[in-house]
Amino acid sequence: MSKLIEIFLLAENRLLREALIRLLSKKHEVRVVGASGYTPAINEEVAVVHPQIILLDSNGLTFSNSTLISSLQAAIRNLRVVMIDMDPDESTFLKAVRSGVVGYVLKDASALEVAATIRAVAAGEAVCPPPLGMALFRCVAQQRPMSVTTSWGAGLGLSRREEQMVELLRERLTNKEIALRLNLSEQTVKNHVHHILRKAGVPSRTSIVKLCSGELGHGQPPS
Repeated sequence: MSKLIEIFLLAENRLLREALIRLLSKKHEVRVVGASGYTPAINEEVAVVHPQIILLDSNGLTFSNSTLISSLQAAIRNLRVVMIDMDPDESTFLKAVRSGVVGYVLKDASALEVAATIRAVAAGEAVCPPPLGMALFRCVAQQRPMSVTTSWGAGLGLSRREEQMVELLRERLTNKEIALRLNLSEQTVKNHVHHILRKAGVPSRTSIVKLCSGELGHGQPPS
């Protein structure tokens, strides 16, 4: 018998929570281990039951200054997040992806589609409606600065992993958030950041961001 997929439902609307509980309770491979609205104690509430998947509505992007998802993922190893949104809004979708959402379901999705998304995400896949997938490709294609980092990073002798670190530093991520993103220990991230600062000859993370953005020395590494 396969292991049940344990899910915590997080939605401000009680009717939505109850509807999702009824829908998911009919699926033999799924077990709902908790359900709640957004409260100051929600992190502790979710951590106690340690679900595999959080299923939340779009309020999760605005609750607690958009730190809810990252803080839950930092607290629960390998936690995956599926979002149910009302409309196919590109900006909301892209914000969700940047926040750590790997499954995205629209309001007109069928029960079968919701269940299929949960199974796919539990298996390590990412899922989104095809029209929004195009928005994601466009967004990635427009992110030109990666080539800047690679060009001066090679001149500094940065490894590929260190170049990855610099890109995440540019996103203003903490060491803990970088560790979660790259599946590394926090101490390993600290070591990499220390090596990057030493190779670049700069004193801080902020200086690295300015350097790769061309704000220091017109994008060239310091001599």
